[in-house]
Amino acid sequence: MKVTTLPIEGLLLIEPRIFPDDRGYFYESYSEKKYRDAGINVTFVQDNQSMSSKGTMRGLHAQAPPYGQGKLVRVTQGSVIDVAVDIRKGSPTYGQHYAVELSAKNHLQFWIPEGFLHGFFTLEDDTVFAYKITNFYNKESEIGAKITDPSFGFVWPDSAKNIILSPKDEVLPDFKDFVSPY
Repeated sequence: MKVTTLPIEGLLLIEPRIFPDDRGYFYESYSEKKYRDAGINVTFVQDNQSMSSKGTMRGLHAQAPPYGQGKLVRVTQGSVIDVAVDIRKGSPTYGQHYAVELSAKNHLQFWIPEGFLHGFFTLEDDTVFAYKITNFYNKESEIGAKITDPSFGFVWPDSAKNIILSPKDEVLPDFKDFVSPY
């Protein structure tokens, strides 16, 4: 697998090695040893999956300490623009984001450690988003900021004009009003 260190410290992009043949393809989607060797030295406690219609935005979400979660995310069907925002106080990249297209075709994985808000926008109907997390969900520890906040400067495709957003995500604060616990 190829691991790329991204401009915001802690974020990694992982490109697994694909073995295609006449039947289709095979790839190793996770190997504890290989990921530890790549610097992802964590224990995953749960796998989650969501399915979304085209035009759905989810996020930006995180869990406050001590329930913070690292996430290893990928798309198994369809495609998304995936976004992570640095919320680590004192970080030279605080408030900055990194976005990447993840798809069933490109097989990319995105490592997002604790201290980042996370969200995505679906580019296709029936997009299946899968992620491994390092801590269990705790409702009282939910934090977030509005994914539609223009101050982030996210570059969304034209299809983002008619988004599907949950009522919970609609009432998240803009980033200027977000108080980071990290």
